[in-house]
Amino acid sequence: MRTTVTLEQDLADRLKEYAHRRRTSFKVALNTLLRRGLAAQENAPSSRRRFAVEPHSGRLQPGLDPGKLNQLVDRLEAEDFAREKRSDR
Repeated sequence: MRTTVTLEQDLADRLKEYAHRRRTSFKVALNTLLRRGLAAQENAPSSRRRFAVEPHSGRLQPGLDPGKLNQLVDRLEAEDFAREKRSDR
């Protein structure tokens, strides 16, 4: 199969050097290294731990109205702005 591959310059340089050392073509070198890399991925033991989400109730604290959360954010942003202006003096 014929396709176009865009390589970063450092990889292209290393691949050309590999092909030169092995006295083979760029194409053969690329195919060889891709096969090795893919085989290593398939044969590598999965050392990653499974990610699990632990759900929680997510209830709001008593007295917080979910319909007014934007007002709370606005108030906190205004307080932060005022605090920054006082510290600039």
